[in-house]
This record gives sequence, C-alpha cells and structure tokens, in this order.
Amino acid sequence: MIGVIGGSGLYQMEDIADARWEHVASPFGTPSDALLFGRLAGQDVVFLPRHGRGHRVPPTDIDVRANIDALKRAGCTQILSLTAVGSLREELPPGTLVVVDQFIDRTFARTKTFFGPGFTAHVSVADPVCTRMGHIAAGAAKELAIPVAHGGTYIVMEGPQFSTRAESELYRSWGASVIGMTAMPEAKLAREAEMCFCTIAMVTDYDCWHTAHVDVTAHAVAEVMKRNGAHAQNLLRKVIPQLGTWSGPCAHGCDRALEGAVMTAPSTYDAELVKKLDAVCARFFAKGNRS
Repeated sequence: MIGVIGGSGLYQMEDIADARWEHVASPFGTPSDALLFGRLAGQDVVFLPRHGRGHRVPPTDIDVRANIDALKRAGCTQILSLTAVGSLREELPPGTLVVVDQFIDRTFARTKTFFGPGFTAHVSVADPVCTRMGHIAAGAAKELAIPVAHGGTYIVMEGPQFSTRAESELYRSWGASVIGMTAMPEAKLAREAEMCFCTIAMVTDYDCWHTAHVDVTAHAVAEVMKRNGAHAQNLLRKVIPQLGTWSGPCAHGCDRALEGAVMTAPSTYDAELVKKLDAVCARFFAKGNRS
C-alpha cells in the first residue's frame, strides 16, 4: 500500500478507481481529514490532504502524529509526500520539482515523536529520505519532461508567516535549497513508524531574498500551485506503479528503523503508551519485544 500526502494545492488525486473516503481513528489525535482509498494504475493507494479539503488546517496545527499513524493503520508501507515550497536558489525557479534528500528542522511548536516516558526510542534520521523512492521520483519527472532537481536541502520553518528578508538570506548562507512549513516532523515520524518516505517539493516562488522578483504572497503562490498541481498529478500516475513493484526489505533500512533504537527495558514499558503504539511499532512488537 502506498500513501500519498498532498500539500497546498493538492487536495485530491485524479483517476482513482473504486475511490472511497474513510475516517481512520488514531490514538494520537485527529488526522487532517478522512483518507481516500482506491487504486491508481492497478496499485492500491491511500491519499491524505495534509491541510484537509478546503485547506482548513494551518501548518502548526496539523496533527502529524495522527496523520502518520492513520496511514500506517491503513496498511501503508511507503509515503510519497508532496509539498509547496519557496526557492532559495536562482537555479530552482518556480515550477521546479525538488526531490529532497536533507532537512533542517527549525520548527518549535510541534510534537515530533511517538515515544515518551515509559517507552524511549532514538531512531536515526541522518539520511531522512528513502533513496529508492527518491531515484524513482526523479527519474519519472525527467521522463515526463518536468523540471526537476534530484537532491536538495529543505529548511522547515514554523510559520504561518513567510520569512523576513534577513531570515531568507540566513537560510541561503546555510546552503538550504528550498523553504516550507510542513515537511517536519513528517519525515521523522515516518522513520519512527518504519515507513519508506520521500518528499517532492514543488517550488512556487523565490521566497523574499530575490530582489528582482516580487515578495512572496499567498495569491502569487496560489497561481503557481495550479500549474504545479498538473505536474504533480502526472508524476503520481508515473511513480505509483513503479513504487508498487517493491516488496522489501528496504536497502536503506527504513522498514527496520527501530532495530537498536528502543532504549527502554521491556519490563518497564508504559502499558498505555505501548497500546497506542500498536500500529507504529507493529513489526517491533511482533518480534516479541513486549514486557
């Protein structure tokens, strides 16, 4: 099962057969919306609009834990995440897709882990994106003649305001490629849930550092998002059947991220937290790692 998280401007998937919206409950909170189940090019898919249909949920208020947990409960083993971003590089103009391979997390008001007192784990996010998925996505974009950059660092800001000019220049000096508000803690939580994860960043503007272009506004972003949305739908039609051929294990180790990460002794597990983790840690517990 392949999960797709749609960002700003992508609130539905086209050409879905046998489509049905279902609410999936999560012990971690309320997902952004119901999940859209169906098939695309013969492949089972689940779609979740990150901000909800109608763009109701702002970045800080997205219950990312509930979203990732719900996708895991729905049977997803891979997540393709699409997100609108601003460009911090001249060579990444609006309309470009960036297959992100690194993140700088500058968010501060979000819960970033499924774990806590009574069940502590420290997964590695040194390489936060599944390289297999990234290669497939970049290759598909090239075949479709969509402008694409394979690799780039996404700096995630809290929002909901856009950057100051000083902040934009600071992030450029750090070597970041694009800036947005939603990719973290998605990538971290997907890793904790042992799911392959890939972010496709869709450039809508030049943030505010580029003095030759108008400063970023919600209206200007929306206009570019319409064009990017068509690229995203075409990319999904191409990528999802290819992702569907994978049967594991993941060469990148995404599906085994909890091995060696859990620090808490089974005899001291918090029973209530373990109960909430029944989907996130399903494989870990199936191996007998319970008190």
